Amino acid sequence: MKTLFFLLLLCSLSLTLPTLSHATTAYPSVPGTASADCSFSDGDTAPLIPPRHEVYGNGRIFDITHRITTAMPSYFSPDGVLGQFLWLPHSMKNGSIANMSVFKLPTHTGTHVDSPGHFFDHYLDAGFDVDTLDLEVLNGPALLVDVPRDKNITAEVMKSLNIPKGVGRVLFRTLNTDRRLMFKNQFDTSYVGFMKDGAKWLVENTDIKLVGIDYLSVAAFDDLITSHLVFLASREIILVEALKLDDIQPGIYSVHCLPLRLQGAEGSPIRCILIK
Repeated sequence: MKTLFFLLLLCSLSLTLPTLSHATTAYPSVPGTASADCSFSDGDTAPLIPPRHEVYGNGRIFDITHRITTAMPSYFSPDGVLGQFLWLPHSMKNGSIANMSVFKLPTHTGTHVDSPGHFFDHYLDAGFDVDTLDLEVLNGPALLVDVPRDKNITAEVMKSLNIPKGVGRVLFRTLNTDRRLMFKNQFDTSYVGFMKDGAKWLVENTDIKLVGIDYLSVAAFDDLITSHLVFLASREIILVEALKLDDIQPGIYSVHCLPLRLQGAEGSPIRCILIK
């Protein structure tokens, strides 16, 4: 009876969650994204299907973090895909008293953050790792903007966006989202990102300290190193990459991003949410 009670409670709670279309279509190839079936059989058991949501709080909280899967693109993989990252060496099925997994990931996997040490070796040697990043910059009001879809982010594009002075956090949604590049199982070098002159214009003409973008690198592939150098030289700008910005209206939100406290690491997977 206790099992039945808790299953009924689980189902009643899951029915109160919003059923928005993008909450179930964001990961169409990942098992378990469909709504739970709470119908019971003649016995005392029911199928246990965990809910997976992109939107919470009746449409008020948006998870803008990509789920880490074996099939997601990876810059560092020789075949362009992440592959196996999770193992279960201690399994209850094999006699362990609890399930305990281990994982191995590049620090720039999926939605992640860059520290100054990512492209400046002397910064990394001096200790400017992800554990030194300013949480005040990573949390607070943010502007989500749509970038013109036919070009990389140049100085001209930055000017056209008319981002007001005083705005400290901007999330740039580009053609990468429309092309669903983060859902493809291979790294794509044709992604949209910042060119050097666009990065320089942002640094010199705005108050932006958090730059978020919707693919694995904030910098366009052709300006991969130079754009990063412009952004990270001052140690004041934090780069958040591979944000999931599908189906979210442009506008002002409260962003909350928290990296792992990895001492000595120049990057970290990060969990980011937007709150209306």
